[in-house]
Amino acid sequence: MKRPWNIIDLPVYSLLSNDINGNINMNICTYVSAVSMKPKIYSIAIDFKTKTYDNLIASDRVVLQLLSKKNISLVRTLGKKSGKKIDKNNYLKKKKLFNWKGYEVLEDVCALVELMKSEEIKINGDHHIFLFNAVSYKSYSDKDILTTKDLIEKKIIL
Repeated sequence: MKRPWNIIDLPVYSLLSNDINGNINMNICTYVSAVSMKPKIYSIAIDFKTKTYDNLIASDRVVLQLLSKKNISLVRTLGKKSGKKIDKNNYLKKKKLFNWKGYEVLEDVCALVELMKSEEIKINGDHHIFLFNAVSYKSYSDKDILTTKDLIEKKIIL
């Protein structure tokens, strides 16, 4: 039986952030939600013990990447390994990336959303909530979106 939070099939995202030296880091996010239409605001839960969190404290801009099923091979490294323990910048430079608005983003994504950090909400738990204003976006495909169901079927999550 699925855990209650995995009953609903959610899209899988990767959040691109940069450290103060410009090195890229990406993690996996499923706790993502659009919470306002005008202006378009996203809420994203970020584990506060991660490199992504550290990067968000130092920088205001990130890119939310809606992953496609072609990106599933990246999930174990981006989601199960910490950027504090492995050099994700080096790992990602060996992958197929392309330049979008000055950001090095993954190929084969379904959509990209450039976000500007507006607020951090500290909660009792292992994640903090960040609110972001959408600055720009690009949609590529609404087919073959990677979802939590795909991750469960490949036994990446339970």
